[in-house]
Amino acid sequence: MLLLTRLIGPANYGVYAGALAIVTFVADVARLGVEVYLVRREQEPDRFVYSQAFTLLLLGGAAVAALSVLAQPLLRLWFEDERFITPLQALFLAIPLVLICQPAFAALERDLDFRKVAILELVGQLIFYTAAISLALLTKSVWGPIVGFWLWQTWLVVGSFWAARLRPALVWSPVLVREMLQYGLSYSGANWIWSARLLVNPLIVGRYLGPESVAYVSLATRLVEVASFVRTATWRLSIAALAKLQGDAGRLRRAIDEGTTLQVLGVAPFLCVGAIGVTWLPDLLGQSWHPVIGIFPFISLAALTNAMFSMHSSVLYVLKRNRQVAVFHLTCVGLLAGCALILVPAFGLIGYGLAEVGAMASYAVLHRQVTRLFPLRYRTSAPWFFALAPPIFVSLVPLPYAPLLFVPVVVLLSLTRYRRILARYFRQIRPRAAEA
Repeated sequence: MLLLTRLIGPANYGVYAGALAIVTFVADVARLGVEVYLVRREQEPDRFVYSQAFTLLLLGGAAVAALSVLAQPLLRLWFEDERFITPLQALFLAIPLVLICQPAFAALERDLDFRKVAILELVGQLIFYTAAISLALLTKSVWGPIVGFWLWQTWLVVGSFWAARLRPALVWSPVLVREMLQYGLSYSGANWIWSARLLVNPLIVGRYLGPESVAYVSLATRLVEVASFVRTATWRLSIAALAKLQGDAGRLRRAIDEGTTLQVLGVAPFLCVGAIGVTWLPDLLGQSWHPVIGIFPFISLAALTNAMFSMHSSVLYVLKRNRQVAVFHLTCVGLLAGCALILVPAFGLIGYGLAEVGAMASYAVLHRQVTRLFPLRYRTSAPWFFALAPPIFVSLVPLPYAPLLFVPVVVLLSLTRYRRILARYFRQIRPRAAEA
């Protein structure tokens, strides 16, 4: 990724990243939750069920591709920058490929054949980067990653159906379609709202600041996602783990109390290291990428806050309170978009970072939703959060004063109680590391 961004530059990468964010959101919605229905269906899906899912997704993808052609005048009116339009159209036309491979992947997941899933994804990434970097070396344009994306999705379609040994046909059953949509839409609504966060960067930052700023936000976000990999892994595992405790409110409360602390301790140190490492980014990619240094800490702080509250949303999902999760997602996305609309035109790129911080207020809604079920305390996690958050901003502070940001961590480690907490955390992860 870093090599690709260096080859094509901020403007081209911003055009690609912005277009990809929009297409990813649209594709998430166009899936209609069909793959979730296939994976969780009580009865084993037969060839007809998989074929119906294939047909439904193919029609949905074709409709989205057609609508994207009709929407070109609106896109031109909004962006006021022609550089976005043609690449965005090219990625929109690939949405049918993104959708129709879902039944095959669902079949592999039902069989718990994650080895094939991993191989398909790995080969797809290799195809993408091989094509994208090769074309970038020749053209230095945005078309390298776009062609790579098309080849990647084509491989996923061919490879997934071959691996799953499925031969879909065009079929139609109104009863089965209604069943798929009722289940899929009820499950996916809250996730669609959260996915709408992807639109803020291309639609607001792209409109007011241009593709270069979209590139800075996209790269900073990607680096934060890499640094906070613990958050993603533990959130997915927590759903299964908490499901075993859903009948015991006391154990759920203790799980959240401990989980919030472990999330902060698992994510914050990597973000602090990333905050130091990002200062070398201009030397690695070129001085044109220097603005990433300024936006990285704000996105990191938002990610750390999300990690601290991720167990809350897991509990609500486990207790089948999807509506409460949707309310939180709507509040968060609404705050982010609203703050960005006000702050980006006024303060430029830093305005987006401030919008990320402003959206953190939505976690009060999530806290309130959970405390209606049982009381929560943050006696352990809150001190770690407020001690580890300041070092994330080390890249923005002059060198003589930067060590002062680490004073809260030193003070906390000087207290016996918190040293014991840290020691207990390492004792918990050591057996898992040995097993791995």
